Amino acid sequence: MPVLASRTKTFTDSVIRRMTRVSLKYDAINLSQGFPDWEPPQALRQRLAEVAAAGPHQYSITWGAENFRQALAQKQEHFTGLAVNPATEIVTTCGGTEAMMTAVMSVTEPGDKVVVFSPFYENYGADAILCGAEPVYVPLKPPTYDFDVDALEAAFRQHPKALILCNPSNPSGKVFTRQELQVIADLAEKYDVWVITDEVYEHIVYAPYQHIYFATLPRMWERTISCGSLSKTYSITGWRLGYVIAPAAVIEVARKVHDFLTVGAAAPLQEAAVVGLQFGDEYYEELKAHYTKRRTLLLNGLRDIGLSFTEPQGAYYVMVDISEFGYASDTEFCEVLAEKVGVGAVPGSAFFHEDINSYMRLHFAKNEDTLQAALERLSDIYKKIPRQMR
Repeated sequence: MPVLASRTKTFTDSVIRRMTRVSLKYDAINLSQGFPDWEPPQALRQRLAEVAAAGPHQYSITWGAENFRQALAQKQEHFTGLAVNPATEIVTTCGGTEAMMTAVMSVTEPGDKVVVFSPFYENYGADAILCGAEPVYVPLKPPTYDFDVDALEAAFRQHPKALILCNPSNPSGKVFTRQELQVIADLAEKYDVWVITDEVYEHIVYAPYQHIYFATLPRMWERTISCGSLSKTYSITGWRLGYVIAPAAVIEVARKVHDFLTVGAAAPLQEAAVVGLQFGDEYYEELKAHYTKRRTLLLNGLRDIGLSFTEPQGAYYVMVDISEFGYASDTEFCEVLAEKVGVGAVPGSAFFHEDINSYMRLHFAKNEDTLQAALERLSDIYKKIPRQMR
């Protein structure tokens, strides 16, 4: 048999998706993979039903249907204040995952370096490696998940081609302050580095924190490649609609990469999603209130049980400290948790470049009844998972 490509040898399959399979195996409540258990907004579902009957059912323009890009440009201008040209500064992708891959492939060459904050969404390191680039990791130190400015500049001194910024952050729930973003911006300008942002949780931020779009900082539009997705904002993770927004010269390259990766996002789903992009401000306020309520429910429950965690400032994940249970492997702990307690979680080591095995990630994009049932199961965690002696 011919030798297989070696580019994937340094990473595994997705641990997040694997823990969904573990949850199914043990009939555990799945708080691992971050997708909701409620339906998308009625207006989206109704429009999808109309499109199913009337079309379109063939290819749209490769880089996105015109009305989808126009609606997206108007929505983003409303929230960012930046005028985005839908004809030249947007490419529609098959989810935020493809958006990130397209962005990394558009600016890196084999041998380049890419700065990644750790902990990180597991795709980022893999994206760089699949492009032949080398990730350079900078720690976000728990429990506050702040970065050391000197450590970040040391990474920039290695002359990376790009930095990946997830804000609000998955898995930590960190929302970067304006001061932190300005530090990153100053270094990006000083060392002439692209900044690739993953802002899929842009509308899920908890008071008093605020999301600041990196591209809105002074002189940052020119070097920022903004990636996003409709998945989390409109509860349509299965529709796989994402996008890249950047200056026209970047998008010209990104469109070519996207074309040969996937040709185009699904035409019927783009058509149906336009109605969501046209929602008014009240929708986003309701979305924030919706997730704030679930965040409060889960965190209060974890607090009552006696588990330690970092309160998320944004997104819908919480990092729980499991060091008291004494497991050398957080993966083993999460498998035991699914089997014995009946709750699915993601081992924190899936997100850390450092050798850290003392966290698990739970998500709260679930109905209140689901979260309450998970908390009832977790209330027995100290009975069903005895502490291990190291």
